[in-house]
Amino acid sequence: MLALTELGQRLRQERESKGLSLEDLQKLTKIQKRYLLGIEEGNYEVMPGKFYVRAFIKQYCEAIGLDTDAIFEEYKSDIPSTQTEDIPQQLSRVRSRKEIPQHTKGVSKAYDYLPTVLVVAGVVVVGIIIWVIAQNIVSDKNKEQANQEAPNSEVQQSNTQEETNETTAKNDNSTSEDDQSAADKKEKEKAEREKAAKEKAEKEKAEKEKKDSGKQEYKEVQKTGRSATYALSGTDAFNLEVTSTQADTWLDVKNGKGNAFFSSILKKGETKEFDLTKETEARVNIGYSPGVELKVNGKAVDLPFDSSKQVRQVVTIQYQPAEAQ
Repeated sequence: MLALTELGQRLRQERESKGLSLEDLQKLTKIQKRYLLGIEEGNYEVMPGKFYVRAFIKQYCEAIGLDTDAIFEEYKSDIPSTQTEDIPQQLSRVRSRKEIPQHTKGVSKAYDYLPTVLVVAGVVVVGIIIWVIAQNIVSDKNKEQANQEAPNSEVQQSNTQEETNETTAKNDNSTSEDDQSAADKKEKEKAEREKAAKEKAEKEKAEKEKKDSGKQEYKEVQKTGRSATYALSGTDAFNLEVTSTQADTWLDVKNGKGNAFFSSILKKGETKEFDLTKETEARVNIGYSPGVELKVNGKAVDLPFDSSKQVRQVVTIQYQPAEAQ
């Protein structure tokens, strides 16, 4: 590998600082990767010609956001000057009369007949214009005569068409109104059915809650240390809700046989629900009781201890269904 020139080092450092690879730069500049590498290594011999060196360096600088003029001035000793001999010589040569193809001599002869051709073409065009004007005059006279002979027929036809359009419009409006009326009727019936079903469900729920709340009894049985036992009776359901409102807390919920329903962290703002209707006992172990709320069958119940004094609390609920009483 060739030693990098000062210009090549500057360009490579600037490219890498922007996180660009040579492949990325090739896509941006449309310059082949080997030429870009030649610029960084100062190996200008790989270029197709010295004429392209400055052009490629300029595109490289613009792609990575460098001031081209400043770079050319600062590193002018590293950049070769443009060589005029690289420009193809044929671009500056003027073709001599001998190089002009001989077949063009026939073309000059054709120009001698051009005035005659133009005059003939003009006469033909004027004749066509006169013929078109005459045809339009005759057509207008025929139309005027036809309009004078049958004005009543056109009026009658116009009236008939208007009547037909009015009848069609009325039929379309009638059909549209009928369709809209049927759709509105179905939508109204659907809304009424949904409303009735919702009212029925709310009524049944309210009656069940009223019935359960009238019979349900939740009372303290004993309290010792950080544990307390309660008896739940007068209801056919045992649903427990635990919510943490202030902070994360450890929560452990087991039945009387020690089988766990939940044993993990209860996140702040999270609620866990448990259907314990088939159980006779549930043990609720709360690691951090401040901000923890308990509900039994949708009704809030107090924790047995002051949470500011007793952070960890254990609540045991013994359940006896109403049917078994």
